[in-house]
Amino acid sequence: MLEGEYGWANQIAMRILVKLGDLFGATKLIPVQSAHLSGVSYKHLGDAAIEFLHEMTTKGGATRTLATLNPSSFDPEYLVRRYSRERFGKQQRIIQLYEQMRIQPTLTCTPYYLGKPKAGQHLAWAESSAVVYANSVLKAWTNREGSPSALAAALIGKTPNYGVHQAKNRKPNVLVKAEAKLETEMHYGALGIYLGKLLGNKIPAFSGLRGSDDELKQLGAAMASSGMTTLFHSVAPSRKEKLESISVEAKDIERTAASLCTTDRAPDLVFVGCPHCSVKEVRTIANLLQGKKMRKDAEFWVCTSRYVRDKAKNHVAVIEQAGGHVLCDTCVLVSWVKDLGFNTLLTNSAKTAFYAPTLNEVEVALKPLHECIEAACAS
Repeated sequence: MLEGEYGWANQIAMRILVKLGDLFGATKLIPVQSAHLSGVSYKHLGDAAIEFLHEMTTKGGATRTLATLNPSSFDPEYLVRRYSRERFGKQQRIIQLYEQMRIQPTLTCTPYYLGKPKAGQHLAWAESSAVVYANSVLKAWTNREGSPSALAAALIGKTPNYGVHQAKNRKPNVLVKAEAKLETEMHYGALGIYLGKLLGNKIPAFSGLRGSDDELKQLGAAMASSGMTTLFHSVAPSRKEKLESISVEAKDIERTAASLCTTDRAPDLVFVGCPHCSVKEVRTIANLLQGKKMRKDAEFWVCTSRYVRDKAKNHVAVIEQAGGHVLCDTCVLVSWVKDLGFNTLLTNSAKTAFYAPTLNEVEVALKPLHECIEAACAS
């Protein structure tokens, strides 16, 4: 393949993987059970990526392992009516080109809800929040791939054996003592932002962490946003292992949450679902919205996968009856929300609060889910 005997697309993919392996000192390639690609949104990719993907499809590009896609710029029902046909057409072209390479158009940042990887399986995932969740909660093994290397791994079915694909590199090297009581998913996200900045690419082990899977999802997504974390351990190691130790106090989390807020004005968009909501989260949102109606001067968006939306149909109906919108295939961070006239965004996601001022050019406030819903609803 490297010599071009299997076509140009496979040669390009092998060159990417070999270069990556050389860079990090890998001695071989290893098979992966799946790849997850992050380069999907037309807003971020632009026209040059369409030309590249077209070349890959016309010159033999086809996956050799299960491969899935991250969110796009649109959902197929609501936002598609609010943006130009040209933008939608180019976004659809990107998705179609991936499909021609046998990549599944899942269009979600939580592919583990569609099919859960087994502990110890090797993956090649590019979505940073999914990488941390897969390594830390599901105990699968994946480095934090870039979009080109994830595509290359999908086409070849292998990835270089370096980083956290090796057991020796998965051990914790710092102990985190969370002295503060983490009351909501927002607090887990704020803790993640604080630790990401503090730890960089170190692997933390936590003492006394008792979060649900959804709360750990927010923690990992935030750590990967402000740092380079690929893995954390929710249980502290044995006392025999002596690690550098840091304590996180309530004031650290409060200051971090406050630093993510750039406005105290009433939001014109309230957004939940970064990373994409689980069935349990959709159910919780529906329960909080029972008997309520949205404000007329604001919108409420819940983002999730089509898979979760279908499994939570009854809860989705409650959210939409209240005036909310349950969107699939997309996320605020990869869409043009500013173009829709939104200037102030309220969210329970620390990852969104961290990125939205730059990626979406909006003012942001961060609050727990129940406060987000209170702000979205008419009094």
